[in-house]
Amino acid sequence: MKNLAVIGGGITGVTTAYALAKRGFAVTLFEKHRYAAMETSFANGGQFSVSNAEVWNHWSTVLKGLKWMLKSDAPLLVNPKPSWHKIAWFAEFLAAIPHYEKNTVTTTRLAIAAREHLYAWADEEGLDFDHKREGILHIYRDKSSFDQAGKVSKLLAQGGLERRAVTPQEMRAIEPTLAGTYYGGYFTESDTTGDIHKFSTGMAAAAERLGVQTRYGQEITAVHGDGKQVRITADEDGSRQTSVFDGVVVCAGTASRGIAAQLGDRVNIYPVKGYSITVNLNDAQSQAAAPKVSLLDDETKLVTSRLGTDRFRVAGTAEFNGFNRDIRADRIRPLVEWVQQCFPGVRTESVVPWAGLRPMMPNLLPRVGRGKLPGVFYNTGHGHLGLTLSAVTADMVAAIVATAAARPT
Repeated sequence: MKNLAVIGGGITGVTTAYALAKRGFAVTLFEKHRYAAMETSFANGGQFSVSNAEVWNHWSTVLKGLKWMLKSDAPLLVNPKPSWHKIAWFAEFLAAIPHYEKNTVTTTRLAIAAREHLYAWADEEGLDFDHKREGILHIYRDKSSFDQAGKVSKLLAQGGLERRAVTPQEMRAIEPTLAGTYYGGYFTESDTTGDIHKFSTGMAAAAERLGVQTRYGQEITAVHGDGKQVRITADEDGSRQTSVFDGVVVCAGTASRGIAAQLGDRVNIYPVKGYSITVNLNDAQSQAAAPKVSLLDDETKLVTSRLGTDRFRVAGTAEFNGFNRDIRADRIRPLVEWVQQCFPGVRTESVVPWAGLRPMMPNLLPRVGRGKLPGVFYNTGHGHLGLTLSAVTADMVAAIVATAAARPT
């Protein structure tokens, strides 16, 4: 097994192709867009956030979802219209609640390992992606949420992460531009931020330098495996072509579920929509008034990153609404208002809205490993932690593929 296909040109796909190429495999990357990282890896929150490794499988999440169901601008919004996919996904989500602590610790350990891989690859390839090592500050407006954060910190510590509680005065010292009244915060100095699109396109170029063949503009129409080979049929501008490979790694985000079904596997990914705004800091006043430290606001479930001198990214919310990609004004407005409240010196005249579909598994852990058929592998379902986890899961799946290839047939 030397000739491999990778389906998907987002952050998991390009890092997987890179990791496989470094191990000597001949790799062909399929991506439906004309460029890498044009969907969920285009404009996310920009955090390499081990401190955000807590999984969502908790009864408090369920209660908030029920409370906010009819509130259009709520941080968590579930379209009440039923579907079998949604019902099955939520059933598995509830079933994973007893594993909340274990899965949070597991995710923390993965995120710490991913950080080392990512930094090493970025240095080796000389990538410029607005990487900022200023830490991440979690902010809390009341005692109950701050106390809950203390419990989460204990789980993160079990996974190997150090973060410390900070007073409102210490919060001001960490990020002087932050306005408002807060009960307290938690600061993770080791967390960083960067531009996911720049990182992904840089990794795609690095993979090409290692010999990866990139096929952009390829709409996958069929994937078939017989235990010996994998056939991939793709449509490019109305021209259909089938290619044969020794194996395939599915990194197709929300499309992974459908591809897996063709290969006899069940990968229960649901598309969870997230929104972001990029505030263009076009004047010196706004540049000075925007934060340099990355934030996570627990109440509004928003995260931020400073991308270079003149861009400020604010992202978050979770919307369970199927494959709907609409950018809704009532979901964008709270993000703009949050900037105006927390950073009143930042002008919000030039704001670019965006929405992407996070590929989320019910237990919030990515699917990394083999499929039922020989030669079929998965690296998908990273949810809201694609940027944080991609480097380690790419290395993991590449190691699994290498082990499978080394076995005699």
